[in-house]
Amino acid sequence: MSLFLFVLRRFGRGLLTIWFAVTVTFLMLRLLPGDPALAIASPNMTPEIRAGLLTQYGLDEPLPVQYVKYLGQLLRGNLGVSFSQGVDVTDALMAQLPWTLLLVGAALVVTVILGIPLGVLAAAKAGGVLDRVVQIVAVTGQSLFVPSVGILLLYVFGLQLGWFPIGGAYTDGTYGGEWYLSVVAHLVLPCLSLVLVQLGAYVLTVRSTLIEALGEDYVTLARANGLPHRRVLWKHALRNALLPTTTLIGLQICLYLVGGVILIETVYAYPGIGRGIYDAVVRLDFPVLQGAFLLLAVVVVVVNMITDIVYGLLDPRVKAS
Repeated sequence: MSLFLFVLRRFGRGLLTIWFAVTVTFLMLRLLPGDPALAIASPNMTPEIRAGLLTQYGLDEPLPVQYVKYLGQLLRGNLGVSFSQGVDVTDALMAQLPWTLLLVGAALVVTVILGIPLGVLAAAKAGGVLDRVVQIVAVTGQSLFVPSVGILLLYVFGLQLGWFPIGGAYTDGTYGGEWYLSVVAHLVLPCLSLVLVQLGAYVLTVRSTLIEALGEDYVTLARANGLPHRRVLWKHALRNALLPTTTLIGLQICLYLVGGVILIETVYAYPGIGRGIYDAVVRLDFPVLQGAFLLLAVVVVVVNMITDIVYGLLDPRVKAS
């Protein structure tokens, strides 16, 4: 199969996934208990004002009509206006997206930098004390709940020790280099919370695949030719063992965006997409929720497409199939 057809099939599948996500989000939001008119006006509004607001935003129309109109607006690139903020949803999301990408990117880089060497060390000492310790720590980390880790780190390092800020993304009134240092300081605890939970998956994946690779014939041949153990381990065996890690990276990005980020940004009041989703749920702000979930769906689909393409390029057997 040519690379073009390979990408085209993934693109078509991605469009179907986005449409399905948009449809499910549209229906689920309208099944939530509560009155969306409260996000627009005060709880003391008269029935006439409430009816007028619902009519203004098209919320009094039958669901099929609302759905068709919503899809028409999406095709024109219009995500609507926030009920609670009165601003364009696209502008609101674009202001939040860089913070979420910064958090996800930092957590992913740190996780990969720590996870691959730890997995290699555990595989190289398989069955030994170091291997057992690494496995116990990795499994323990995977069993942790992200908000619980976030609250614990916040309490210890933010409230008790005062080493890091306890919320937000930067300190107001800072400029230039001081502002960048403030951003890094606010990023440490949310990033560490995600790393502690996700690190175990990388360590265990690299360890298991590397142990399997070390038993392959080409590794035995490399050793028979007198190559040093370190070169066999890091250059020959690890290269093939990293193929499953490529898929794991794509999966973890999706998990960060859909699950961990929403929870951890809420704990730390971090001004990203996750915190925006939480606030929109509380206020029943349909346009913001629909736009946020659409944006997350697009990012997840794009990440999965890139992962599939990279995996196909690294392993010709996948592309050929």
